[in-house]
Amino acid sequence: MEMDKTLLAALTTIVVGGLIALQAPINSGLGRATGTLPAAAISFSVGTLLLLGIVVVSGQASQLSGAADVRPYYLIGGLLGAAYVTTVLLTVRTLGAGGVTAATVAGQLTTSVIIDRLGVLGLEKQPITLGRVVGILLLFAGTLLVIRS
Repeated sequence: MEMDKTLLAALTTIVVGGLIALQAPINSGLGRATGTLPAAAISFSVGTLLLLGIVVVSGQASQLSGAADVRPYYLIGGLLGAAYVTTVLLTVRTLGAGGVTAATVAGQLTTSVIIDRLGVLGLEKQPITLGRVVGILLLFAGTLLVIRS
């Protein structure tokens, strides 16, 4: 039997999300050896080299030219990632991996619900429901419990 696409997507995202929890302490260790900003630069350089290799091996290098045809705000994803990695490097020693992850997820969900409501960046508008608000409040409560214990 073929696994439902939604379930497979959710499970894959959960696994990768779990791996992301490793990113903060790994980058923190790198930061102790190199400094915060150099660690962020090294982290992104390694990721960039890996992705460029995958693009070349997959035969999709010619598609990189498509970046010239998009609105400029579609190119800031790397800047947002750099801001996140740098912030995590600065906060993981205070909050711990659990605190950083909890705060990240709470911020992501809150912003995502607002993005859904406004229907920005090509997404369909989604209402802000009581369930979504309660979910956000519970995440913030959970974040406080994780960082205060």
